[in-house]
Amino acid sequence: MYDVVVVGARCAGAPTAMLLARQGRRVLLLDRSAFPANKLSTLYIQQPGIARLARWGLLDALRATGCPPLDHVVYELGDVRVEGCCSGIDGIRAAYAPRRSILDPLLAGAAVDAGAEFRDDCRVTGLLWEDDRVVGVRTDRGDERAALVVGADGMRSTVAGLTGAPTTTSHPPLTCAYYAFWDGPKTHFEMYEGDTGWVSAVPTNDGAVLIAAYYPQQRFDEVRHDARAAYLDNVRTNAPRLYEQMERGRQIGGVHGTGDQQNFFRRAHGPGWALVGDAGHHKDSLTARGISDAFMQADLLAESVGEHLADRTRLDAALAGYDREREQRLMENYQATLLVAQAEARDKRRALLRAVGSSPELTTRYFDAVAGIVPLRELYTPELMALMSAPTAP
Repeated sequence: MYDVVVVGARCAGAPTAMLLARQGRRVLLLDRSAFPANKLSTLYIQQPGIARLARWGLLDALRATGCPPLDHVVYELGDVRVEGCCSGIDGIRAAYAPRRSILDPLLAGAAVDAGAEFRDDCRVTGLLWEDDRVVGVRTDRGDERAALVVGADGMRSTVAGLTGAPTTTSHPPLTCAYYAFWDGPKTHFEMYEGDTGWVSAVPTNDGAVLIAAYYPQQRFDEVRHDARAAYLDNVRTNAPRLYEQMERGRQIGGVHGTGDQQNFFRRAHGPGWALVGDAGHHKDSLTARGISDAFMQADLLAESVGEHLADRTRLDAALAGYDREREQRLMENYQATLLVAQAEARDKRRALLRAVGSSPELTTRYFDAVAGIVPLRELYTPELMALMSAPTAP
């Protein structure tokens, strides 16, 4: 009998297991993949996520992998270019973008070090129920009982499906994306937006750069038929200087992508169960908030339920409180991500970037908002709104 079974051992599940184990709870952490295993990801961890790694005592281990600090950001939209960095949080100004084959085992290892039991290559096939309450999991290695089952198993969550967790907010997919790693380009964290799509460049471990090309969702059927040609054309068109570096460099591995970038919130709690990370909330990866948001939810769930696992009534109330607070913290950026991923709002984004680029103070505040250090609403001051509405020079 465990206090908690966590299903999914990546950026949401492993920290959840670690934090609960550090509270002295008996935790079982499961993942269907055999570790280490790569995963399609932007890799980028915004500064609030890095600050959590520091508080958890894991930042030095991440730095020791050779992952480069990213303390300069470039956003270019047509003739408008904004570059700089955020002001930081808890003394952290740099972001990092580790390979998932490095980050995920680091997090799972931290959970084990805290006392959690970890089983990889273990598939959940069902849930155990008593009187409409989840009391454990059924796996391909046998049944395990627990006071709480946490689904941290991604956008297509098995736990969410088995509990019937309803979708409370949803919007159709807005972009599709293809990624490849490159050796040779020298970049900061960079985002380019053009008339036909978006391009991002993210330095990661071993001198490699993850370069991603995003397209409007309606182009997915067209793009998927020759993904590499479409990928290269997107970069050539929307980030030509980056493309020149790619021509002088070398692609590492293949081109990988997805047209399934869902946008939703699910109800993230019920009797004996909870959802964290992409299992309960997913949004387009253009704003690269997934990992930092997963860390936040892990922190919030562990703080909410840790002392109430032995009392079902108090546990259920704590889970409901976690769900409300989670949605409140995530909704603003969810709505902003929907706007960023809409080509129709490009002129508004151009006006915003032109305005924030007019002063170092506004630039820093903009990157603070993008990173999630301050609420987005604090960016839109009367000064900024005036600059956005001012006519541009001919």
